[in-house]
Amino acid sequence: MFETLGSLTASPWIYALVALSIVLDVFLPVLPSGVLVITAAAAAAAAGAAGPVPVPVPEQVPDILLLLVIATTASVLGDMAAFRLGRRGGARLDRAIARSRRLTRAHERLGTALARGGGALVVIARFAPAGRSVVSLGAGKTQRKVAEFLPWSVLAGMAWAGYSVALGYFGTQWLGTQWLGTALSVVALFAAGALAAFLVRRPPPAAATAT
Repeated sequence: MFETLGSLTASPWIYALVALSIVLDVFLPVLPSGVLVITAAAAAAAAGAAGPVPVPVPEQVPDILLLLVIATTASVLGDMAAFRLGRRGGARLDRAIARSRRLTRAHERLGTALARGGGALVVIARFAPAGRSVVSLGAGKTQRKVAEFLPWSVLAGMAWAGYSVALGYFGTQWLGTQWLGTALSVVALFAAGALAAFLVRRPPPAAATAT
């Protein structure tokens, strides 16, 4: 899989593919948007790495700053699309969520925790599996103001994009091998997701003391 994704990074279409994947994975959490960002960042690191053995550099190498900007922007656009859908969806949206096993589980596990609010939860949930969907749709359904949600969505997008790009870029530079840097970076991304899901579901100190 990494070889296939690696070949895509030599194409200028990689930016469009990354953006589309990030925008859509708020509705389809199974899309590998994080893997795409990491792979593109790893390709940029590998192309710029100096070593004893010359590495052939493809004609098209992802620009790391452009990748960061595109990933952040696409994340916010996807969040706002889901926010608008949540605001207008009503019963039809509830039925659509019920048909998605992953979104249903995420709502059951994260919905109560996220209902207690807090902008920090928006940022943390961005890393949790399907957490972005729950936050964006939930904020729309509860009629939150755009001014309340948008700044936290931007911060969450910047944090997630920065973490993903840094994993792929610095992981590959540190390990010196693109495929290994990509693989370990993906593992680190999933580990961050598991930690984020745990932090979101953890009861607040007051609730823990009461029980």
